[in-house]
Amino acid sequence: MKKMNLFLCVLVTLLTFHATPLSAIGLRIPFTRGYVNTTKPLNPKPKSPVLAPTVYIDGNVLTFETLCDGCVLQLVDENDDVVYTTIIPAGTTTLVLPATLEGTFELQIIDGEWLFYADIEL
Repeated sequence: MKKMNLFLCVLVTLLTFHATPLSAIGLRIPFTRGYVNTTKPLNPKPKSPVLAPTVYIDGNVLTFETLCDGCVLQLVDENDDVVYTTIIPAGTTTLVLPATLEGTFELQIIDGEWLFYADIEL
C-alpha cells in the first residue's frame, strides 16, 4: 500500500510540473467530423474511428497538440467564401492566422477524405 501511495504522489507531482495550463495555450476547439465529399463512399473504410485533431485557439494563434502534417486548413466566412487557406507544414505545433481577419469563421481541417470543422471567433 505504501508503494502505491508513493507511486501516486510521484505521478501527481510529475503531471503537475509537466502539464501546460489551459490558459497558456488557449481554448480547445470542439471539432465536428465529416467527409469532404459526402456523395462518394470512404475508400478504404477505416478500421478504427478517426479522431479529430486536438487544436487550441488563443486570439489568432492556433496550437496543435495533434500533428496535422500536410492537412489543408481553411477559414470560411459567413457567406461560405473561403477567405484563407494553407497547407499545414510537417511538424507544425503553432500556426498564426492573419491579424486582418476578424469575426466568426468556420475553421476547416481537411485530412484526405476527412473534414474536421468548428466555428471560431477571431
